Amino acid sequence: MTIGRSITFDDESLGSPVITAPLDAARPVDNAGFIEKLKSRDAAAFDELVTRYSADVNALLYRLTNDHEEAADLVQETFLKALRSIGSFRGDCSLKTWLFRIAINESRNRFRWWKRRRRETTFSLDSTIGDSETAVWETMADDSISPEEAAIRRERTQRLEQALASLKSVYREAVTLCDIEGFSYEECAQALETNVGTVKSRLSRGREELRKRLNDL
Repeated sequence: MTIGRSITFDDESLGSPVITAPLDAARPVDNAGFIEKLKSRDAAAFDELVTRYSADVNALLYRLTNDHEEAADLVQETFLKALRSIGSFRGDCSLKTWLFRIAINESRNRFRWWKRRRRETTFSLDSTIGDSETAVWETMADDSISPEEAAIRRERTQRLEQALASLKSVYREAVTLCDIEGFSYEECAQALETNVGTVKSRLSRGREELRKRLNDL
């Protein structure tokens, strides 16, 4: 089940989106028993890992690549890598952060692979969002809002996603993890394998670039 995300804009700074998501009551705690099952290559445990986190990983990779097929392919690569490397999981971060770290590295590797073959992917501000006009982060249908309000919300969501896709990858990663996924600076640093100071710097620059692209809103 996909849980909708709602995007609003801070009135004092339109370029700093406030993105909220309902808490997932079904999200499990990373307990030692479950992790031990994963390390023992328990097939049912891996099925559960995929069930729990595949949607989150796919959403992250789509935001980083702006390509549904590429994201789906990278999701498979991410979980295959997780299967091969679960034995090295030290528990210094959550399973979700660990999976995001793998997903980001897989995305970077794929980007370098394309770049070496002179097929570097570029993002267009005029690109469409998925197969329809509905944005990935658009809130679930709400009968209480008017068609005009829904259209404005959809336009703002599309503009934000297009602006995010146009950012340099290191800034897009930081903004996605901190402002969309709601990760703390420490969790972002763990996922990006860098320090908190670098995360803050990239996030600040990414937000500033978004403000420039969205200043007419």
